[in-house]
Amino acid sequence: HLGHRPQYLPLEHGFDEWFGSPNCHFGPYSGSVRPNIPVYNNSEMIGRYFEDFKIDLRTGESNLTQMYLMEGIDFIRRQTDAKQPFFLYWAADATHAPVYASKSFLGKSHRGRYGDAVMELDYSVGQILSLLQGLGIEKNTFVFFTSDNGAALISSPHEGGSNGPFLCGKQTTFEGGMREPAIAWWPGHIKDGTVSLQPANVMDLFTTSLALAGISPPDDRTLDGMDLTAVLLNGSHKLHNSRPIFFYRGNEMMAVRLGQYKAHYWTWSNSWEEFQHGR
Repeated sequence: HLGHRPQYLPLEHGFDEWFGSPNCHFGPYSGSVRPNIPVYNNSEMIGRYFEDFKIDLRTGESNLTQMYLMEGIDFIRRQTDAKQPFFLYWAADATHAPVYASKSFLGKSHRGRYGDAVMELDYSVGQILSLLQGLGIEKNTFVFFTSDNGAALISSPHEGGSNGPFLCGKQTTFEGGMREPAIAWWPGHIKDGTVSLQPANVMDLFTTSLALAGISPPDDRTLDGMDLTAVLLNGSHKLHNSRPIFFYRGNEMMAVRLGQYKAHYWTWSNSWEEFQHGR
């Protein structure tokens, strides 16, 4: 969501390769005013969702997740064969409504089409981890799995997940909207089965990745991210009570959390009436 014009695409912001879409598939649409979302291979547009890259809204069938998986696997193999270090940002969008899955996963879960999509996502992540192990590079590869927001309750129950005990969901700054699962995987470095209560956010992954790679962060700017290596590798909780987390919706700061305490300055679920008045 950084923009669809060439100057905003990944190749202009540090990525050497890119396969995917600049937006989620908020469609389908028809007509020239708001056409279907494009798919790119590097800087070349190779088609559009629902047209060249089929998504069947009636059956829920699409091979997009498998295409993304094959692209990711090919990239890892090429980098490994060339004995080059790599960074792979692998982001499937199949659990975003309208939900889809490939034919071999449709109807296989007990949770409908959404469950089928999650099952395929789980399978795909497993394929990537198995590849790392098969190539013998798992002890030299740090993997971090997370999401960009909580479950979209506006799409539930058929095309959305559950946030369990957490209030509300995507598009809100309640815990159900901003709190996501996270799994760090690095055999030989991160102990199996350990759980951390350290509050963190995705901006921390930038600073943490630099630290793991032995690269000093740039000193000509202020970085929002914090280095989590002590938490990930040593099980430290020293940041837990001292690091505030700020919850924004656009330019409006809605809440702040410090340790186990959270102050809400403006609550807003998905209602425009609430947005106009605040609560």
